[in-house]
Amino acid sequence: MSTEKVLIVGAGCFGLSTAFHLLKRGYVDVTVIDRSNVLPAPDAASTDLNKIVRTSYSDIFYARFAKEAIDVWKDEKEWDDAYHECGVLVLNPGDHAYTGSSYQNDISLGSRLTNLEGGSSIGGVFPPGVQTAFPSTTSGYLNQDGGWAYAAKGVSLLMSKVIALGGQVMAGKPVKRLVRKDGVTSGVECVDGTVLSADIVVIATGSWTSATFSELDLSTMCLATGQSVATIQLTTKEAERYRKCPVVLDFKSGFYVFPPNEDGIVKMAIHAAGYTNVPQSSIPSELTPDRTISTPRTSQSHGDEGLLIPKEMVQVLRNHLEEVYPELARKPFGGTRLCWYLDTPDEDWVIGPHPDDPSLFFATGGSGHAYKFLPVVGRLVADSIQGKLDPSLQAKFAINRKNATQTHSRFPYEVKPLEVAQLCTPADLLP
Repeated sequence: MSTEKVLIVGAGCFGLSTAFHLLKRGYVDVTVIDRSNVLPAPDAASTDLNKIVRTSYSDIFYARFAKEAIDVWKDEKEWDDAYHECGVLVLNPGDHAYTGSSYQNDISLGSRLTNLEGGSSIGGVFPPGVQTAFPSTTSGYLNQDGGWAYAAKGVSLLMSKVIALGGQVMAGKPVKRLVRKDGVTSGVECVDGTVLSADIVVIATGSWTSATFSELDLSTMCLATGQSVATIQLTTKEAERYRKCPVVLDFKSGFYVFPPNEDGIVKMAIHAAGYTNVPQSSIPSELTPDRTISTPRTSQSHGDEGLLIPKEMVQVLRNHLEEVYPELARKPFGGTRLCWYLDTPDEDWVIGPHPDDPSLFFATGGSGHAYKFLPVVGRLVADSIQGKLDPSLQAKFAINRKNATQTHSRFPYEVKPLEVAQLCTPADLLP
C-alpha cells in the first residue's frame, strides 16, 4: 500500500489508465481532475465514436503491447462489448517501410493474416452485397486479430473502475498553473482558485498540454494537431449490410474507414499531419517572442464551429471513400469533427518524470495511436512512478529525449495552419 497523494490532470486515455493501475497496485489517494464539466469530455480525442485497435506497427514494442491490450479488451466481463473484432484490412503493405515492417511484425506475433492481391481479391473479404472499388493494382492483408473499440464507452467503463477502486474523479477543474516550491511541484491551482496539493502530479492533458502548461516550454516536443473526421448516417438496412466489414486502413494515403456502429454511423478520417491552431493570444509579440502554441479548437471552445474541418479535407475524404465504398461516397456527410492529437516528433509517447522535478510526471503525447492501449498504457506510467520502468523505455519515452529518426506512420508529414475562412459549410458536405 502507498499513501502518496497522486493528482492526475486529465481524465482521458492516459489519465484514467494511470489511475486504474496505481489503484490496483495499492495507492489509496488518487485523484483525477479534468477541465471539462462533462465526463468523458466530449471534445477529447479519447471520446469518439470508435478507434482502430491494431497490432500493425513498424515498431515491435507497440506491436507486442497492442497484442497485450487486445487480450485484455477481449474480456467481456471487464469491457462488455467495447471491443469489436472485425479485422483490420491494411492496404498497400509494400509501398512504404512502415507498412512493410508492420507486416513482418504481425507475422512474428503469429497474427491471423490473409494476404490479398488485386482489387477483386480484396473485395472478397467484404460481406455479400457490399460494393467496393479497389483498383486492380491494390494489395493488402487482412489481420483478423484486430478491429475497433467504442471509444467513449471504453473511457466511461474505465472511469467507473477507477471510482469503484476508491479513486476520485472531478470534472470542471481546468488548471491555471502548477504550484511549485523550490522547483518541486506540490500541486496545482485551478482556474476557479482551488489549490489541490499532491506528492506526485501527473500531466495527462493530451492536446491541451502545451497550452495549459506553457511555463514548461513543451512546444518542441508536444504539438497539438487537428485531424479531419467525417461521418455518414446509414439507414437500418444499409447498416446491416455493412456491419460485418473490416476496418480499412491505407497508410499510403492515411485514409481509414470503420464499419457502421450500433447507430448506423460510418466514420472515416485521414491519418495525416493535420492542422495547427494558434489563437491570437498565442501569436508571438515583442513581449512574448517565443509564444507560438497550437491549441485545440473544439465544440467546447467554439460551439458547432469547432466541429468543422477544412473544406479541402471534405473532398479528400470523399475521393478516398469512393475507392473503398462507392455507394457510400454518393451520400451526404452527416457531420465532421477535428480530432485533436498531441504529436511528438518521433511518434513515441511522453511518459516519465520531468528531468528537474521528481514530483512531476508526464503521461501524454499519444500521437494518434494511444487509445487502443487504454486498458494497459497506465501500467507504463505506474512503472515509471514506482521507478520500475525498463531503462530502454525510460529513454524511449523521456520528455527530453533526442528524437531519433524513425519511420513515421503518417507521410508526407507536413502540418498546415488551420484557416477559419476555409472551413467547410453545410453545402460542402453534399455529394
